[in-house]
Amino acid sequence: MATMKDVARLAGVSTSTVSHVINGNRYVSENVKAKINAAIEELNYAPSALARSLKVKKTKTIGMLVTASDNSFYSEIVRSVESNCYERGYSLILCNTAGSVTRMLSSMETLLQKRVDGLLIMCSETQKLSSDALRCYPLVPMVIMDWSPFDTYNDIIKDNSLQGGEMATNYLISRGFRKIACITGPRDKTPARQRLAGYRKAMQDARLEIPAGYEIYSDFEFAGGLSSMKQLLQLPEPPEALFAGNDAMAIGAYQALYQQGLSVPDDISIIGYDDIAIAPYLLPPLTTIHQPKDELSKLAIDSLLYRMDNPESGPNQLILTPKLIERSSVASR
Repeated sequence: MATMKDVARLAGVSTSTVSHVINGNRYVSENVKAKINAAIEELNYAPSALARSLKVKKTKTIGMLVTASDNSFYSEIVRSVESNCYERGYSLILCNTAGSVTRMLSSMETLLQKRVDGLLIMCSETQKLSSDALRCYPLVPMVIMDWSPFDTYNDIIKDNSLQGGEMATNYLISRGFRKIACITGPRDKTPARQRLAGYRKAMQDARLEIPAGYEIYSDFEFAGGLSSMKQLLQLPEPPEALFAGNDAMAIGAYQALYQQGLSVPDDISIIGYDDIAIAPYLLPPLTTIHQPKDELSKLAIDSLLYRMDNPESGPNQLILTPKLIERSSVASR
C-alpha cells in the first residue's frame, strides 16, 4: 500500500506539500499540484482516515446503540439514521445491545475507542441501567432516541405515547365500539405504560368499562401479539376491537384470529401503533398510529451535530406528535 512518502518521492516534493494538496489547507502552485495528483493516481494512494482523524480530532463517524428486534420498526429507524448520516458526510457504526446492560456498556466503550464523534442511543430503557451509566461520559455528545428511565444531561427525542394511545382508543370508540381491549408492551417500558394510560383515559372519558382480562402486558413482538390475542379470545366475552401497542403485536393478533377461523375487521377490529413498512400491505391494511420515523432520525442527527459544535448548550427534550393512519382493519358498528 502506497504511503504519503511514496507520493512525495514520485512527485519530487516534500511530504508536507503532499499533505497541503490533499487537505487543501495551504496554497500550492497548479504545476506542483498536478504532479502530486498524477503521483496519487499512479500509486493508487488513499489518505489514511485514521491519521487525518488524529490530526483534526474528528473521525466523521457516529455510533449508534440499539436493541435489535424482529420488529422492523428498529431497522426502519436505523436505515433512516444511516441515510441522514450519509447526507451530512458521516458514517454510522451500529451496535446491537440485545437488551443487555453489560453488552450496552461494552459496546459504548468499543465505540468510544473507535473515536466516534458522537453517540445515538435507542436502548436507554434497558433493564437495570444505572443513571450513572450515561453520566460518566460527560464529554461525549449523546442523543437519546427513546424514553429515558431517568433525568439525563443529554438531548432526548421521544414520541407522545400517551397521546397516541388515547388517539387510537378514541378512534375505536368513534367507530361505535364499546368492548375494547388493549395489548401493550412490557411493564418496564415507558412507551408501553404510556400507551396503556392513553387507552385507559379514553375509556374513562367515554365512561366505558374495562372488563377483567381486557388489559394485557406483552412484549412488543409478533409472538406476544399472537399469544395475547388467543388469551383474549378465551374470555367469556371477547372484545369487539383491539388496540395493539405496536404493529408487530397487531400482526400477531391477525394470525391468532386467522388460526381461529376469524377475520379482521368482520369479527374483531384492530388498530396498531408505529406504522411500520408492512402495515399497508397486510390483509386488510392495518389502521395504525404513525410514528414519524424519518423526522425522528433527522432530528436525532441534527441535534447530535449541534451538540458536537455547542457542547456547553443546555439539553433539549423534543416530543414527536403521533398521527392516525386510517386503513381497513377497523369496521364501523
